[in-house]
Amino acid sequence: MTVLNSAAIAAPIKLAPASPLFLREDEIRRGIELLYFGYTAMIRGADAILDTQGLGRAHHRALYFIARRPGLSVGELIGLLGITKQSLGRVLTDLTGRELVEQAVGTSDRRQRLLSLTPAGAALEARLFAELERSMARAYGEAGQHAVTGFWAVLMGLVPPDARPQVEALQG
Repeated sequence: MTVLNSAAIAAPIKLAPASPLFLREDEIRRGIELLYFGYTAMIRGADAILDTQGLGRAHHRALYFIARRPGLSVGELIGLLGITKQSLGRVLTDLTGRELVEQAVGTSDRRQRLLSLTPAGAALEARLFAELERSMARAYGEAGQHAVTGFWAVLMGLVPPDARPQVEALQG
């Protein structure tokens, strides 16, 4: 876990407050643009690491969630990623072929495949996470606790209500 010291935090971000008419098109477009630009900047370092491995963002997302929940079933990962079984199959074939992910047979249902990272997979995921963590920690530090809470609320508002329990379950 990264904890930034005060020297590592840039000056607080100064933005004009959202308009009281924050549901107008201009305000919504501003939020969408900030999401696009922020995500692109945050993921750039991880993308460079993935590129050297011949992997992409789908591989990264799979590694991330398998790291968060070792023993995750293939079906649960499909649900988390919101992709088809066929798409995940290609990603898992790449990751198992590179010995980054291993699959075990389920204990209660032998048809179930449980996923975990190999030591090499855990090391790659840790490198990728470190890239994201630096960006997020810096941004969180600049924005402050109340802004982070508001940011989380907006992002959770983007998650469909029926998927929110799945997202909340990742918190432990």
